[in-house]
Amino acid sequence: MTDHHPVLIAGGGPSGLAAAIELGRAGIRCAVVEPRVSVATDRPRAKTTSARTMELLRRWGLADRVRAAAPLPVAHAQDVVFCTRLTGHEITRFPNAFALHPQRRDEFAECGQQIPQPVVEEVLRAAVAELPTVEFLAGHRLVAAEDGPDGLRARIAGPDDSVREVTAGYLLGCDGATGASRDAIGARYAGGSGALPNLNVTFRAPELTEERVCARAVHYWVLGAEVGGIVGRMDLDGTWWAIAQGVDASAADVDPAALVRSMVGTDDTGADIDVEVLATDPWTARMLLVDRYRGDRTFLVGDAAHLNPPWGGHGYNTCVGDAVNIAWKLVAVLQGWAGPALLDSYEPERRPVAAQTIADAAAQESRLAHAFRRAELDADTPAGAACRAGVAEALAVKRGEFHSLGLVLGYHYADSPVVVDDGSPVPAHDPLTYHASARPGARLPHAWLADGSSLYDHLATAGFTLLRREPGIDVAPFRAAADRHGVPFALLDLPGLPGGYDAPLLLVRPDQHVAWRGADARDAAGVLDVARGAVRAALPS
Repeated sequence: MTDHHPVLIAGGGPSGLAAAIELGRAGIRCAVVEPRVSVATDRPRAKTTSARTMELLRRWGLADRVRAAAPLPVAHAQDVVFCTRLTGHEITRFPNAFALHPQRRDEFAECGQQIPQPVVEEVLRAAVAELPTVEFLAGHRLVAAEDGPDGLRARIAGPDDSVREVTAGYLLGCDGATGASRDAIGARYAGGSGALPNLNVTFRAPELTEERVCARAVHYWVLGAEVGGIVGRMDLDGTWWAIAQGVDASAADVDPAALVRSMVGTDDTGADIDVEVLATDPWTARMLLVDRYRGDRTFLVGDAAHLNPPWGGHGYNTCVGDAVNIAWKLVAVLQGWAGPALLDSYEPERRPVAAQTIADAAAQESRLAHAFRRAELDADTPAGAACRAGVAEALAVKRGEFHSLGLVLGYHYADSPVVVDDGSPVPAHDPLTYHASARPGARLPHAWLADGSSLYDHLATAGFTLLRREPGIDVAPFRAAADRHGVPFALLDLPGLPGGYDAPLLLVRPDQHVAWRGADARDAAGVLDVARGAVRAALPS
């Protein structure tokens, strides 16, 4: 381990690995300190990789690797099914939940993917190992850090618990809820917790075959009389996960296998299906957000900055979004072509996204399985059928948990100090439905090109891309301004590109968000100064 690192990353979970990949691909030297020597695979943790995260993985050429590693292909199942038990009655279903589509869609470059978080981490660890500028230090952890305007000092504990001091230009605190990075800048969580405890159970049940379950699904929401929760496959070889909602694992009479059997149901003879419990994990949903995202040279990323309730599967995806946002900006600063306002923009861009995501996910806390439990729900009688029909109607309020493309793709940075406001209306927040917008600050609307490639495949992953939709517009001022400041710059000519872009020129950032749009390049120097953080005030439109 060297004594100085341009960037020190505390934590090698999804956010730390994502930041390391973004930095390492740009040739920035960094070190990741991660306490876990290996990734535990018996606890799935997050299970949903969103369409937006898959787009970011595609930027690095990793989307196909993630899909190849996924034990559950998208083609296997795309629906969330509500049922009385896995072997009982189907009540209703939400098709194509979590943007799971077996065919490509116009709205995004990649559909969502169900995959256990540990499998994603293994893919990202392998990608990090391919980057010569990234040092991955398994078995090491950040003990403490002193943040300062000129750099920081960090104390790192090794596998034998010996502690050494190193210095770094910047610290990315990706060390989660129990890490030391928040203390380095005096940040504090604020918020609350869910009302009910929950118990995760990973189990083996080879008897639970396609013929036994009531329907094919990616998740089963079980509204059982005894215990309710969620069950899903970890793979196609008999390994499953379950969340028993409202179960206090500290109670003496809690039997994980019995809980699972209650949610699964029985076989055709009425006998219990064999269940082998592999692991358990008690938890309570938390809705916490830090009061500040940065110090002088320290930035909080992912769970170190926010803890999201799991409903809707947004937590780990928000972490990856944080990592990409701060890492491309650090690349720009360390390569010398960005100003101080670029790093200042991290908190005003990402903290509102986390706050909105937490709020939308927390709205589901009152709509868990117990809220829809009914005495006659599983009865094979006309009254039971009527009860199931009534509950199916009531379950319409759950739509936002499974169809949240507006939240996943529609967040924006309209108020960012490095986005040039063009005076157009800011898109209203609609968590369910994505309304594509090229307003500065928004994610560039996606399109498939005539050759079958994605528009995003032609955007620069470092620096800015100027998208020119009308031939003949002189863009020399942009190229001259970029050359003058050493800004990586690419021109993408797509004449006649359809869609709601509302301008012939769009300046697109490395993270695929629009920094500026307009009809000519006369203000190119000023626009680029705003976008790269050299000035702090947006230009007039």
